[in-house]
Amino acid sequence: MTVHGERENIPSVDKAEAAEALRDFTATYNKAYQELDPSVVSQVETGPLEAISTADLKAQHANSPQGNPNYPALKLSDANFHIPRQIGWPKFFVADTDSNRDGNRWLVVFIRDGIDKPWKAAYLSILSQDEVPEFATDKDGWAKPVKAAGAAPRLAVRPDKLSGAYVNYLMTGEGGTFADGQATSGLRESRGKFKKTPKFWTQYIDTPASGGGPEAPVGLRTEDGGAVVFFASHHRQKQTMAKGFRPNPDPQVKALMTGEAKRAVTLTRVAESAVRVPAKDAADPKVVFLNRLEGVTAAKGE
Repeated sequence: MTVHGERENIPSVDKAEAAEALRDFTATYNKAYQELDPSVVSQVETGPLEAISTADLKAQHANSPQGNPNYPALKLSDANFHIPRQIGWPKFFVADTDSNRDGNRWLVVFIRDGIDKPWKAAYLSILSQDEVPEFATDKDGWAKPVKAAGAAPRLAVRPDKLSGAYVNYLMTGEGGTFADGQATSGLRESRGKFKKTPKFWTQYIDTPASGGGPEAPVGLRTEDGGAVVFFASHHRQKQTMAKGFRPNPDPQVKALMTGEAKRAVTLTRVAESAVRVPAKDAADPKVVFLNRLEGVTAAKGE
């Protein structure tokens, strides 16, 4: 009997295939960073994670065209796979792994667009051992996915509204959606220090992710009735020097730069975040950032 993943509510992947996707990701990631080749990492990454890795590899290759054969290989082990039942495409699952980089857990979100497409990592979040949530499961042990839109999620914030709410908060400081922390009030405070100095002034423009395709948010229910949601956002920063001063971008930025940095530099960044979203009726409905990774993906000199 043929089971059709486009219309049947079935697990997004079996555990053996999930383990294979994780092995392929790790091996290809290491190859990309040994060769410093952006085209290699695109074989196993997509969405915000691919945007960040591709720019990083492009910049490193410009400064080390011979590659980095001594790159210390990443090893991901002790994997717990959180696999939801889903209807239709795309499908996703989360690999919660140990890493040889530190004592934290690395959560890798894999997405697949169709039966004939490969699994690719779209989000990576690094959480301490006690930050990893208790994911809810159904009677058969499968994880419970959260719908991105509509009333069904019964969460304090719909997943498809998170990116827009976040960038609006960064731009205006308005809204009580997010709890204070390094990625919220701390980031606004840090930006405030650089908006105007004797040497330069800085302008910030934040825009939400497209909301579709590989940038679509994904989430899993937690035992407390809330959810962990992974989403992307876009950020631009223009630094203009005062008279008598000239920008001095670092080598990574220079490698990505178009134009000549005579007086100003505009950086484009992509961020990917993992947040804990409470249930709609929770005593404290504020969204808490668990992790936020950000990378420069483009630079323009003027």
